Amino acid sequence: MRRRTFLRAAGAGGIAGVAGCTGGGGGAETTTEGATEGTGETSTGTTTGTAGGEAPELVVATYGPFVDAPSSSPGAWIKETFESEFDATLRYATPDSEINYFIERALRGVDIDADVYVGLNVDMLIRIDERLDDGLFTPVDGLSRGGDVKESLSFDPKGRTIPYDTSYVSIVYNETLGDNGAYSAPETFEELLDPAYEGDLLAQNPTASATGKSFLLHTIKAKGADGYLDYWKQLQDNGVRILSDWSSSYTAYSNEEAPMVVSYSTDQVYAQRSGEDLAKHQIRFLNDQGYAYPEGMALFEGTDTPELARSFLDFMLRPDVQGEIAQRNVAFPATTTAELPASFSEYAQAPPEAVTFTYDALRDSVSEWTQAWERQFASK
Repeated sequence: MRRRTFLRAAGAGGIAGVAGCTGGGGGAETTTEGATEGTGETSTGTTTGTAGGEAPELVVATYGPFVDAPSSSPGAWIKETFESEFDATLRYATPDSEINYFIERALRGVDIDADVYVGLNVDMLIRIDERLDDGLFTPVDGLSRGGDVKESLSFDPKGRTIPYDTSYVSIVYNETLGDNGAYSAPETFEELLDPAYEGDLLAQNPTASATGKSFLLHTIKAKGADGYLDYWKQLQDNGVRILSDWSSSYTAYSNEEAPMVVSYSTDQVYAQRSGEDLAKHQIRFLNDQGYAYPEGMALFEGTDTPELARSFLDFMLRPDVQGEIAQRNVAFPATTTAELPASFSEYAQAPPEAVTFTYDALRDSVSEWTQAWERQFASK
């Protein structure tokens, strides 16, 4: 049983019997804290690294769809490939509350039974730093492939998080819904306010949806912190429809309830793979921009397999692995060296200009921005 206890105000006394320590046996199991563990089969062949001759185990915490999305996910391929090349067993942990699960355990001084976290974003880092004095993760430097990561995707000023992929939030539109099958989305934020587009846009609640928050932040980039609420009032007056999350809004879009939806610029990758009509999956970058939404990975403080964990981070940045993650996660790779098939590059569209806010700007202002947006919508 691993023990990586955070000795905080709660102390270590009386914690020895808490749930959350799991063995490496096969099959899925759920701890009393709600963390669903992936299978932990023992690798075949000669193993080294432990007193009993067993292969060392690397526990990778992540979000559920990274492992078992109904359409496509990279988790199984990563596990199989990593175990085939390293003398180790990889086991996934996918708690329902994601990073909050580990924040709460750290606050209570309870063991962190994981080595790596995959799927971090800037919002999670801000939450960690607001709630924990010491954080959860250790700074990472000196990775052999760290220099391949695009500098523009870095979102952690403390150097704990290494980006491994990114999405760009954009408008997806259905050109078949126009007169004579020729609907065309607006090209700018200003044009989106034109009466010709009244009621045409489906978006998401930025207080509950990462996609919705990215679109809100893009409007703040375009209109400024002093002007975005006026812009959203005009969007409201022009019939923008706000749904709770990406799934519900995209379902409404697929049912042709509106010709435009806030989504991702890799939309055609999945549509082409599924044999759908690409005319219903056109991409528009308002102001020739897309809001970047990178994901990162980090090492938990106190991991008892630091060398293996660092090897995993380097493995995730390898050109062939980056290419597989991009295709299976339907996102762009984080490195300049990723190996991608021509078909992916044909259908995945990157914006002429990627925009985003820094960690510091979001830490200082994002709560204020989203709360002001929420008050405005609630009062209408």
